Amino acid sequence: MADGPNDDHYEALQISPNADPETVHRVYRLLAQRFHPDNKETGSDHRFRAISDAYTILSDPAKRAKYDVAYNARRKDRWRLVSAATQEENDFDAEQLVRLTVLEVLYTRRRTEPSEPGVFVLDLEQLLGRPREHLQFTIWFLAQKEFLRTADDSRLTITAEGVEYLEQHYAATVQRRRLPAAKET
Repeated sequence: MADGPNDDHYEALQISPNADPETVHRVYRLLAQRFHPDNKETGSDHRFRAISDAYTILSDPAKRAKYDVAYNARRKDRWRLVSAATQEENDFDAEQLVRLTVLEVLYTRRRTEPSEPGVFVLDLEQLLGRPREHLQFTIWFLAQKEFLRTADDSRLTITAEGVEYLEQHYAATVQRRRLPAAKET
């Protein structure tokens, strides 16, 4: 599997970019065993492939060095986005809309795929078009309010409290989204 522009092999293995080769190997063995498709309790083809791809790159010193160059460039670009954010992107209304949008995604996933109700942060990042650094505060807040939780496999899932909150605030959210579009026309 080829590396996509947003593949984060360190996140796939849940390790620091400073992890030594022994740690990479140890964590890979642990996660590969947990997510191997033959594991009836926790197996996941998608997750196992991501872990295997990450290990293939991070266990080879030459491939890891090449990957690290691109990885550090992506991180630098993301932080540039964060530091160059406009005041509008940092206002309370925008943050509230992002929170409700995250809850909508998790709500929809729970309703449509009850056997696998979770969503990875990387998937949220791609769905919302926002860098992970912009979502960290949102996810922290929603977790503190117990509207979402992180499952053992690192997927985010909505809680019953999150469902109730979203349902109570959904109509107002739809109206707020329509207002900016109406002003532009």
